[in-house]
Amino acid sequence: MGRLDGKVAFITGAGSGIGRAAAKLFAAEGARVAVADIDVTAGRETVRQVNEAGDQAAFIETDVTDEESVKAAIRRAVETYGKLDILYNNAGGSSDRDSKVTEGSTEEFWRVIGVDLFGTWACCKHGIPELIKAGGGAVINMTSNVALMAVPGRDSYTAAKGGIASMTRSMAAEYAKDGIRVNAIAPSVTLTPRVKALLENHPGVAELAEKHLVGMAEPEDIANAALHLASDASRITTGHILTVDSGTTIS
Repeated sequence: MGRLDGKVAFITGAGSGIGRAAAKLFAAEGARVAVADIDVTAGRETVRQVNEAGDQAAFIETDVTDEESVKAAIRRAVETYGKLDILYNNAGGSSDRDSKVTEGSTEEFWRVIGVDLFGTWACCKHGIPELIKAGGGAVINMTSNVALMAVPGRDSYTAAKGGIASMTRSMAAEYAKDGIRVNAIAPSVTLTPRVKALLENHPGVAELAEKHLVGMAEPEDIANAALHLASDASRITTGHILTVDSGTTIS
């Protein structure tokens, strides 16, 4: 018996990296997964891999920076699978264009705010009502350990991820009465293809990577943490920021 049997999960950014790992893991644990991504080719490849393994997933093209796109994607997920139990707001990420506040570009600031913070807000705005209709469920947001510790030179990203951490706590308090648990994962450097490129080009990220105590995280490590927060194993855990960072916040 899978840990997510009978559940329906909506995962943003599921076309690659952590999102793809989570989609495959959630589906293997019995969930029907809505693979939400702006990249059609990548999203369909995730679905192909899930279905090839004998599990269930459907691709829904989604731009988390566009509220109407998010609204339509949530609606389609519910039309496809009948309900929504798990909302995993995974889409986001920084780039090597980020910098300290006195040198960073306004364009990069708003890009990161749009993808990370607004995208999470929009998915919660339209996803939480569906969780309420289903009788409750789990929201998993993706923050970062940069929201919990000082990391110079990434002020756009830290602003966005700090906002997500704060929003996670306030939503946990607000929607507990509806049977909804809201938690967040705070990874450190995770070896996705995008992050591997950042390690080569951004000294601040490379310096952070050197602080890992028990090794670098793979996408599957973060997906496993998300599975725990999505499952009944964490039924009384809410408002929590789970660091999955190889000890970087204490090193």
